[in-house]
Amino acid sequence: MSEEDSSAGVQIPSGATVEDLREAAAQCTACHLYRNATQTVFGEGPEGAQVMLVGEQPGDAEDLAGHPFVGPAGRLLDRCLEEAGIDRRQTYVTNVVKHFKWVPRGPRRIHSKPGSVEIEACFPWLEAEISVVKPRIVVALGATAAQELFGKNFRVTRDRGRLVPFALAPRALAAVHPSSLLRAPDEETRRREIQRFIEDLRQVATMLR
Repeated sequence: MSEEDSSAGVQIPSGATVEDLREAAAQCTACHLYRNATQTVFGEGPEGAQVMLVGEQPGDAEDLAGHPFVGPAGRLLDRCLEEAGIDRRQTYVTNVVKHFKWVPRGPRRIHSKPGSVEIEACFPWLEAEISVVKPRIVVALGATAAQELFGKNFRVTRDRGRLVPFALAPRALAAVHPSSLLRAPDEETRRREIQRFIEDLRQVATMLR
């Protein structure tokens, strides 16, 4: 890793640990999102984790807590990981974008999809996380993460659960983002899609054996 990624204005410490990266990212101003976010929400998990889960961006709960996947979608993810036989404590979880992008709606802060400029500005952090953690399997959760990692033509609905070529890790695949399961139109659809998500995660667990 270089001392600085000049194209994004991101400072990547040479020979960094995850904690070094987290401390450096806390000062990141490479895009405008830091201005309205409470804090940088960096990835968490052990160096040497065999699985890295990559989502889109922190949500409201994550922005306030400073930890990834701790809101409703994170709680659902925990449940699904447990059912699939994957220990979250041994898994590295992160997002493509490290600051919460939101728009006001009354007293609430509503998620707003990050744009290409914001995603590209933040990508050196994700690249550095993968380089330091060295996971055996990277799992992109949702379209934003999957298209950033695997190309703009990647479609989660079409390609979920399939191994895809990925230069930064031995194996990689995509699944839906757990937040999409919470938005299912009815309870039956939600149960069915949660089960499909668990099956995708079980496939990951099988690869670790």
